[in-house]
Amino acid sequence: YKALVCILLAGGNDSFNMVVPTTAEPYNDYAASRSNLALTTGELLPLNYTDSLGINYGLHSAMPEVANMFNDGKAAIMANIGTLIEPVTKTQIINGTAPLPLGLHSHADQARHWQTSIPQNRHAKGWGGKVADILAAGNSNQDISMNLSLSGTNLWQAGETVDEFTITQNGSVGISILGGTDPFEIILEQGLDNILDQTYNDVLKQTYANKVKTSQTQHEVFTAALEVLTPLSTEFSQTAISRQLRMVAESIAIAGGLGMARQTYYIRFGGFDNHGELLNNHSARLSFLSAAIGEFYQAMDELGMSDSVTTFTASDFARTLTSNGFGTDHAWGGNALVFGGAVNGGQIYGQYPSLALDNELELGNGILLPELCTDEYFAELALWLGVDESNLVDIFPNLENFYTPGSGNPIGFLNI
Repeated sequence: YKALVCILLAGGNDSFNMVVPTTAEPYNDYAASRSNLALTTGELLPLNYTDSLGINYGLHSAMPEVANMFNDGKAAIMANIGTLIEPVTKTQIINGTAPLPLGLHSHADQARHWQTSIPQNRHAKGWGGKVADILAAGNSNQDISMNLSLSGTNLWQAGETVDEFTITQNGSVGISILGGTDPFEIILEQGLDNILDQTYNDVLKQTYANKVKTSQTQHEVFTAALEVLTPLSTEFSQTAISRQLRMVAESIAIAGGLGMARQTYYIRFGGFDNHGELLNNHSARLSFLSAAIGEFYQAMDELGMSDSVTTFTASDFARTLTSNGFGTDHAWGGNALVFGGAVNGGQIYGQYPSLALDNELELGNGILLPELCTDEYFAELALWLGVDESNLVDIFPNLENFYTPGSGNPIGFLNI
């Protein structure tokens, strides 16, 4: 069994206040660029890592659980990562000759590109859905989708043949009258069955009827399995993301009994679009995220599933290094996090950039050109889940601009 858990930090995570250099010279560059938004060194949790340039790093003080996982080798950082079509330079961008992602600083476009990995257009299918199109047949139970969402319909899990099955933090939701014993409910159920069992010439009516029937079947199978689950002993907080990850943990606990060999989960965690009051808002969101991740992996340890579940973060984009007064604006390259027992953790992958303004990657207003491409990040996650190398370019059509399939792991952060 293997599962991927995607957490979209919606709104654009200010990830250069999430991971900060602590060595004197790069920290001073950071502090000068960030001005009134810079964290003090006392507000950073030390990470047991020194990069090839001899630089040490710290994590935002609101994230002790994540810092502990990193230092225990169960979490890693992707540095200066972003959506790219092909490698580009600052000079190309200034000269207007660089192929750039569509809608570069647009929330809707950039969140879309992270979910589809095709940034040159507004593609309608997600890479998680395409992965499921390939792997879902390996699940012995075909009554439940391989893709489960805690945040409703989403692009990442939308495939050609596989869609998401939406659940809530309290379980799945079905048609409440079904199975009722009241005479009126029995009549309603018979009427509903007649409506859904008809064959419709109108393709929209037929699609809707099929969707309702499929959803109800999934609800009944999923709910029946949850009802006999022995409650987890791990305690989860009452924040929304902790409760969502508790449901993911419970779903993973019943996966074997349901015949699921591969699964994906999606959570949209918002509140990161902080054009104002960044410091307090960002600290609160990171605190909720870190606690929830810590609780979730405690539950995975309880289930003996830590090596089988990899959780990763995505976000629209990072935010400007420069302050707009009390917040930051839309940028590009940033930092992402990945967690799990299969992670070659305790490391920062990719080169953490200089945070000095006017450097070779800084495009103005503290916007950084990413050097690590999301295609490499996602391709490694897909390979770990079981996708064959021969399928990678179909899922990630720009991948060969950054990595040659068959030449080893794209980045090396997972034990495949």
